[in-house]
Amino acid sequence: MTTSLPRRATAEFVGTAFLVAAVVGSGIMGERLAGGNLAMALLANTVATGAALVALILTFGPISGAHFNPAVTIADAFEGGLPWREAPVYAGAQITGAIMGAMAAHLMFGLPLVSLSRHSRSGTAQVFSEFVATLGLLSVIWGCSKLRSNAIPFAVGAYITAAYWFAASTSFANPAVTIARCLSDTFSGIRPKDVPLFVVAQFLGAMAGTLLFRWLVPSLKVRAKEVLLAHNSETTDA
Repeated sequence: MTTSLPRRATAEFVGTAFLVAAVVGSGIMGERLAGGNLAMALLANTVATGAALVALILTFGPISGAHFNPAVTIADAFEGGLPWREAPVYAGAQITGAIMGAMAAHLMFGLPLVSLSRHSRSGTAQVFSEFVATLGLLSVIWGCSKLRSNAIPFAVGAYITAAYWFAASTSFANPAVTIARCLSDTFSGIRPKDVPLFVVAQFLGAMAGTLLFRWLVPSLKVRAKEVLLAHNSETTDA
């Protein structure tokens, strides 16, 4: 049974919205409850994000592949897992969903719907961290897809949980999430002026990870349709 593009795009929209709501909302809650202890606030943010990723990928993966990330979508299209003409639809749904997720988190905590972030995340170290974090994310996805795609939700959740702590940038590793987080002047925010370099680094990292595994795993293209989870898609839509 195939799934139409509108249904898959809706799954990407809703899944990305819940992901960003988890990221922003847990950041707000963690900061409020940590009493100024930033390590505890980050730990709360980390655990909530990793857990949400596992649940959301398991939920929406069979419908759309659960990319929730334009960098993953472009990498999948690059390997032939997703038609190029569908990539902009996926990316648009992801970015829109991410923004809606940030707004929903603000509403849940009684904050203004949109508040541009003043949280500085600039400098070579931060940008390089995004490159490394996204390279690692795509490596995890492609590497696991060679074995069993059903392991990917847990692997991705575990990797992002770890990357929050080993990357100086706290591992955004997602252009849609990065854009949404610039609209939130909270614990998880990023200044709008810092977004472009983060996004460039994320796409470069995604391509580097994909090219690395194209060389490491010559059968990579065969597995491309299982990013993130095996799912059915139509070649045409009414």
